[in-house]
Amino acid sequence: MVARVIPLVPQRSTQLALPSLQPQALAPTGWLQDSRGRPLHDLRISVTDRCNFRCNYCMPKEVFDKNHAYLPHSALLSFEEITRLARLFMAHGVRKIRLTGGEPLLRKNLEKLIAQLAQLRTVDGKAPDITLTTNGSLLARKARALKDAGLQRITVSLDGLDDAVFRRMNDVDFPVSQVLAGIEAAQAAGLTGIKVNMVVKRGTNDAQIVPMARHFRGSGVTLRFIEFMDVGATNGWRMDEVLPSAQVLARLQAEVPLVPLAPSAPGETAARWGWAGSNGTHDPALGEIGLISSVTQAFCGDCNRARLSTEGQLFLCLFAGQGYDLRSLLRGAHPAAAAADDATIASAIAAIWQGRSDRYSELRSSLSGDAGPAQRRVEMSYIGG
Repeated sequence: MVARVIPLVPQRSTQLALPSLQPQALAPTGWLQDSRGRPLHDLRISVTDRCNFRCNYCMPKEVFDKNHAYLPHSALLSFEEITRLARLFMAHGVRKIRLTGGEPLLRKNLEKLIAQLAQLRTVDGKAPDITLTTNGSLLARKARALKDAGLQRITVSLDGLDDAVFRRMNDVDFPVSQVLAGIEAAQAAGLTGIKVNMVVKRGTNDAQIVPMARHFRGSGVTLRFIEFMDVGATNGWRMDEVLPSAQVLARLQAEVPLVPLAPSAPGETAARWGWAGSNGTHDPALGEIGLISSVTQAFCGDCNRARLSTEGQLFLCLFAGQGYDLRSLLRGAHPAAAAADDATIASAIAAIWQGRSDRYSELRSSLSGDAGPAQRRVEMSYIGG
């Protein structure tokens, strides 16, 4: 067994590249592809690097302790800066915006940002699909305001129903009952398409797979099981703690009937399985589950997501080691330009995406060592999952 090693200094971004300013502007056309033909469709925006949980697969307490230095507020993109960038990304074809963290509900007045984003329009005049990923700790008190501001959907991270297991996983002794209350509040507020994400670690919470499935069956909530990923360098990832999705499915099928479902959209990360009714076919009233297999079944080939950090760094992959500093363009800190106009920033975004060739998960199996390549990678807590 490989010993767990956690660096004492967390890595936000190991390298930052200044966006290239194009001699001829690359004007938005509503369709932007990278070097592998993958279109830009989703934008994930981290609104804070803070979190009130210390899940060991994301922000282990050994690294993110009481002395951890978070970003100063002045370093964070303002809501106006985020909205401006989102508008430019949408001009290139983005249709879906996901707000992440850290824990996004810790960002003060987040409802104001959601309201601003809800006023934006896609290239064909539609409102963007705005969703948010949260640990659910503050959801019970904020669900109604989020919905009223324009949030449409929500995803809640929940790694077990057993209270003792859940408290160990979040490592701050937070009770599972309050997260479940948050999910109920989200449903009562009228948020639809609610998902629950469970990160599965072999030997830690895998006994919760079937209880979680039974709990959310027929509840209107889609439960998704996620393989433990080697994101960043602080979560002590080991391959022997990964429970492959195929084994998760086998455990479920031994207890409850499931049938495969077709993908709901291009670039969908989760393999869909529906609960079968008494006739052996999918019963929509019972809902479905999802399996996200980023370790054992890479989906790099149709990944259509860009990630924007809380201080305006653009990352092209969850496992990236380099980000691109868009904040320097927004604030006039780029050495080649004063505060850039929209055309300049949109052109820089286009050039960055067109040069994208990331496919880390496809290469993982060919890399030696339990933790993949030696290169430093950005932390999940910095750019969201």
